[in-house]
Amino acid sequence: QLQLVESGGDLVQPGGSLRLSCAASGFTLDYYTIGWFRQAPGKEREAVSCISGSDDTTVYADSVKGRFTISRDNAKNTVYLQMNSLKPEDIGVYYCAADMSLIVQAMCKFPYANHDYWGKGTLVTVSS
Repeated sequence: QLQLVESGGDLVQPGGSLRLSCAASGFTLDYYTIGWFRQAPGKEREAVSCISGSDDTTVYADSVKGRFTISRDNAKNTVYLQMNSLKPEDIGVYYCAADMSLIVQAMCKFPYANHDYWGKGTLVTVSS
């Protein structure tokens, strides 16, 4: 079955860290542009970070720059989102998506696009 599966979401205190994983099964992530998106309750989905499939160029939302790091391990067919200094406003369901056709800058501009693959999400809660 061709799918993306996110994991790593949890309840964490403000200032804490989490590492989310986006694992592909049934296909390889090589050359796919990968994006992490999040949707908080009652809010629109937004792009968090994206990484190129060709040269590992990365893009970050202003709200997470300096705190989040996206990376990929093609040998493990997985993309990661390391999240540090978490804030209550980081709460939400985090989704990853893969797209063979979009460059990284475009990937992060379309949080609702019909990308090639979408995961079902993992919940991040930041609360004391």
